[in-house]
Amino acid sequence: MRATYPHKTPMHFPRKQPKLGGLELTVMMAAVMALNALAIDAMLPAFPRMTAGLGLIDPNRIQFVITAYLLGMGAGSLVHGPLSDRYGRRPILLGAIAGYIVCALACSFATSFDMLIAMRIAQGLCGAGLGVLVTSIIRDQFEGDAMARRMSTIFLVFMAVPIVAPLVGSVVLLFAGWRSIFDLIAIMAVAVLAWVVLRLPETLDPENIVPIKAKTLTASWKQVISDRTANCYMIAGATAQGALFGYLNSSQQIFERTFSAPDFFPIGFAIIAIGIACANFTNARIVERFGARRVSQTALIAFIFIAISQALAAIFAPASLPLFLVLITANMAMIGFVGSNFSSIAMQPFGAIAGTASSFQNFVRTIWAAFIGAIIGQQFNGAVTPVALGFLACGLTAFTLILYGERGKLFTRPGTTKHLPM
Repeated sequence: MRATYPHKTPMHFPRKQPKLGGLELTVMMAAVMALNALAIDAMLPAFPRMTAGLGLIDPNRIQFVITAYLLGMGAGSLVHGPLSDRYGRRPILLGAIAGYIVCALACSFATSFDMLIAMRIAQGLCGAGLGVLVTSIIRDQFEGDAMARRMSTIFLVFMAVPIVAPLVGSVVLLFAGWRSIFDLIAIMAVAVLAWVVLRLPETLDPENIVPIKAKTLTASWKQVISDRTANCYMIAGATAQGALFGYLNSSQQIFERTFSAPDFFPIGFAIIAIGIACANFTNARIVERFGARRVSQTALIAFIFIAISQALAAIFAPASLPLFLVLITANMAMIGFVGSNFSSIAMQPFGAIAGTASSFQNFVRTIWAAFIGAIIGQQFNGAVTPVALGFLACGLTAFTLILYGERGKLFTRPGTTKHLPM
């Protein structure tokens, strides 16, 4: 084994590793992914104070605190995957979490908006490793619909964070300033880091080690780019996620300015997050029975029809908060069915280069979704119409991409549900 892989070291692949059960692995990976949600959702209630404290004139400009993190995540996605394919999942994940902690603390000391944006980009660069490594670790152990089920379960556990994060941020604001939210994020990340250090084994098969060479990376990226179906699902998933980011960017402003209900924002946000959590719970139960394609494509069609209803409601009942909550929750739930399944389908052909493939796909998804989300968010004018029309445009675009990727054949179920042993 040593002769076959001279670049491998015992530090990267120790002989004795902790035994980690499937349930603990799922919860741990959910906790890792939740750090990204925490870095976004916990500070949403603080937007008005951040706007005032940083001296911003345009209230829409504070949305770039979210966009900056997402752009950092996108750029960083290209780095963590190849590194993990060479050095293993565990050491790269540990480094990513540690960097995330340092950057969170740096954000709390930012003295200007530009400095805060720079630190948020840096935090996103580290946070990119969290999503990439979770996907790669799960792909090391599962494939097909079994992977989709596991990822959906992870998303279910992880969705507890968006439910409570705005409330946590609001509670922090009762006793301290907005900077303390970043301190709290750092403390929570330290706890996750300790768990990973103590319990996570290396999941990369030594046979799948890929040396970091320009020729190798180019060949891997070429393999990913050349797969028509995977690319269409990747971009379609990013487009749907862009709709989510568009709402996320302007969510606090919608509750405060459109519906004059700023105090209701944490509760309203939690209701919507619960809808996504329920969707992921349901998906985890049904995806292996019906197939990732059938479930996600049906959800995407429903997404389009709900978006049409949102657009009509924005015109004929613009001040109805209950109607807005029902429709936005329903559409976010559809995104819950679409997201994990589209991601799993897009990753299916790339088991041998899971890290690199996951990196590239996360790069494209995050950058594209952040771009779309920023466009939708910056259109906020005091009404929900930009969000509704943004959702509809995203849904139609995603559906067109899926039709092209599947060559017009929907609701098929190719592939396998084979479970790779731990």
